[in-house]
Amino acid sequence: MRYITLMSVIMLIGIIGCTSQPAVDVDAEITAINALLDEYVKSVETEDMELYAKLVKHDTTMMNFGGFGKPIIGWDGLVKVMEGQNELLSDTKITMSDLKIFVSGDGKMAWARCLWILTANMADNPVELPIRCTWAFQKNDTGWMIVHFHKSLPAG
Repeated sequence: MRYITLMSVIMLIGIIGCTSQPAVDVDAEITAINALLDEYVKSVETEDMELYAKLVKHDTTMMNFGGFGKPIIGWDGLVKVMEGQNELLSDTKITMSDLKIFVSGDGKMAWARCLWILTANMADNPVELPIRCTWAFQKNDTGWMIVHFHKSLPAG
């Protein structure tokens, strides 16, 4: 009986060991997400919609929130908003601060928060907007993608 119990425990340990997921390298994932956000900022500053399209998931059901206006529904809605922003603003620069990235235990989802100072020209008038940002990311076979964002302006 002891032999059967001992073998059962050994087999259970072996099964658990084989099915456990590898440890997530949180620092590497944070570095990758930080690079993704740097590319996102670059795509906005340079109005590079091709680069932008590589960074954000093309999902008809996603809902994002910009600093103004109604919710942005789906990839097509997001493209329309970004193209409108590109027509309205020029010389856009974004300074990011207070970035904090969190990675899920399985390393497949992450979220972040940061602050932006967005400066640009709108019809030859300079604008400066303090923007609060939250982000949701999903990891797929090719790496991290933005699956949701929410940007807001402070009240007052």
